[in-house]
Amino acid sequence: MSSNRGAAVRFESVQKSYDGETLVVKNLNLDIARGEFLTMLGPSGSGKTTCLMMLAGFEPATHGEIFLNDRPINNVPPHKRGIGMVFQNYALFPHMSVAENLAFPLQVRGMDRSEQERRIKRALDMVELGRFGSRRPAQLSGGQQQRVAVARALVFDPELVLMDEPLGALDKQLREQMQYEIKHIHENLGVTIVYVTHDQTEALTMSDRVAVFNDGVIQQLSPPDVLYENPQNSFVAQFIGENNKLTGEVTEMNGGQCKVRLEDGTELVADAVNVEGVGGKTTISLRPERIEVVPTDQHENHVEGLIEELIYLGDHIRVRMKVAGNDEFIVKVRNRGERWDLEQGQARTIGWSARDCKALDAVA
Repeated sequence: MSSNRGAAVRFESVQKSYDGETLVVKNLNLDIARGEFLTMLGPSGSGKTTCLMMLAGFEPATHGEIFLNDRPINNVPPHKRGIGMVFQNYALFPHMSVAENLAFPLQVRGMDRSEQERRIKRALDMVELGRFGSRRPAQLSGGQQQRVAVARALVFDPELVLMDEPLGALDKQLREQMQYEIKHIHENLGVTIVYVTHDQTEALTMSDRVAVFNDGVIQQLSPPDVLYENPQNSFVAQFIGENNKLTGEVTEMNGGQCKVRLEDGTELVADAVNVEGVGGKTTISLRPERIEVVPTDQHENHVEGLIEELIYLGDHIRVRMKVAGNDEFIVKVRNRGERWDLEQGQARTIGWSARDCKALDAVA
């Protein structure tokens, strides 16, 4: 997050307060590279949408400076920033045809008629709606309207496109399809995209990097795989993907690993990611799919558990267990056509590797 003169977008010490007292965004320093797909991810009220609105020019920054291609834009009005926007509610003009909706940002920029037609055709082809130019938005499905909104944001060749929860109104299947379509459009055009969502699957699917926001601060900024595999604190571990949480005290440090005694006396070996040292409290993060119900000698951790519930989910069996006093401990068992003779009420020894077990800060 250090200053980079080649960044498409740069936030420098940006703060935002609506009432002069509470900071919704706290001292944000963030560089977004040219051509990058960066997602701002976080729960409601975390500051992610406020950052997008400041970048778009719809909200002023209380403190600090925002740069677009090394040009300070705090005092540049929204329509002069040259930024494409896609909203959750599409924001299409209902009285205009699809082609007229796309022509609007081109007319505002004084583009001649033949150039407008060329760009409209190219943008509609890009989102596979070439035959729909004469239709009104009300004659289109939700997914088609969202594609028109994406085409309109791209039609004037902006260097930057902002997307605010653009797939929130779509059903699950269509949302997943649109995730891939937007990702492919980004790959083909190389345009810089800043995307806001509270949906972690969406963020992991589409992004080059993800900024996880909480309480006005970026908790971690990483590529999706790093975010999932190596969360830097317990908030990120809990927010990204499903996660088992066990609390205890560090009893021993050994290089990059530590021994942790849980509240019921169980001892575990974990990666020491973010711990105070011996005697410090810690929260252990462990992904359900990394746990084996038939442990081997390669697993440093072997723990007794009691099966409370089995749920068949097609590609895997979701096993809820009571482990070390936690009766919401989840194990995902891959469906290989058998169920390892799992039964409700059964006691099982389960196991996992120390590297899959992350010792993080104690506050979750």
